[in-house]
Amino acid sequence: MRVAFLVAPEGVEQIEMTEPWEALTATGETPQLISTKQGRIQAFDHLDKADTFPVDQTVADASVDDFDALVLPGGVANPDFLRTDPKAVAFARAFFDAGKPVAAICHASWTMIEADVVRGRRMTSWPSLQTDLRNAGADWVDEPVVVDEGANTLVTSRKPGDLKHFTEAMLDAFGGSRS
Repeated sequence: MRVAFLVAPEGVEQIEMTEPWEALTATGETPQLISTKQGRIQAFDHLDKADTFPVDQTVADASVDDFDALVLPGGVANPDFLRTDPKAVAFARAFFDAGKPVAAICHASWTMIEADVVRGRRMTSWPSLQTDLRNAGADWVDEPVVVDEGANTLVTSRKPGDLKHFTEAMLDAFGGSRS
């Protein structure tokens, strides 16, 4: 299974990217880092710079057909940047259009709001996004992880403290998409 991790060149919350990545790798999956620019992305530990990671492919060159699932890590700056990039938004929306599973944590819902794919979905997020999600038509709840089985499976979670629940639900959702 190939799993796309869509991140901006800067601002992803490192642990929200690395923990799901490591969990997928441990089960034999193949995560790929997709970004809007080539080179390396700069991850953060909240507001402090953390590690950098090599980009496998740019969103302009990536196709949803090459992937089985999508992970949208959070961080405040990461999804805020992605939602202003039309190709990143279209790439995220394409997973919903194709009925493929998506997992998003923390502020990552901003990218999905911009992609207009949250209407009618039961979701959670970082608490400050609840009004944004409700205004976009989502049913926002304050729970560690929410799995919505709409047209595609959508796993959402609130924060790094919920990563254990998020990762377990993500692995279950992505396991169900294996052919």
